[in-house]
Amino acid sequence: MKKLSLLIAVAAMILFAGCGSKRSQAYYDQPSQVLSAENNGIYVIRVQVRAKDAVVAFTEAQRKVVKEIIFDGIKAANNGVSDLKPLCFDMNAREKHEDYWNAFFSDNGPWKQFTSYKDRRAITTRYQRDGRQMVETGTVTVDRAGIQQRLRMDGIIPMEGRY
Repeated sequence: MKKLSLLIAVAAMILFAGCGSKRSQAYYDQPSQVLSAENNGIYVIRVQVRAKDAVVAFTEAQRKVVKEIIFDGIKAANNGVSDLKPLCFDMNAREKHEDYWNAFFSDNGPWKQFTSYKDRRAITTRYQRDGRQMVETGTVTVDRAGIQQRLRMDGIIPMEGRY
């Protein structure tokens, strides 16, 4: 009888061990938002990234915004600014021009000349208990018109009027 009770107790412990609550970090992720726009094609965008420290977060925030402008588009905040549609509508552009994108988004690639960090007072929150990763929210200024012109000159997106 003791063996049966012990076996049931062990089975119950194994069964309930996997039922603990796991907090998802995805809950904390916020989509990027367009905060303001200027007539010359420069946009101010609020972005959130995960990184191990603030220096890496600043770089990754800028890179993330440029990728979103090119491939995904960015929703506007509720401030009267319109959403940004993606510059590259070709669904297979990432695969077709993989070498170009690898060079473009490399650490010292051309993407850096189109961005700057507007607000360095980023809101920093650590969500992991071990402290290896944090979520940074900051404001990035992006020259969307410059990116568009560069992609047209490089032949990645069609010139105006050619589709």
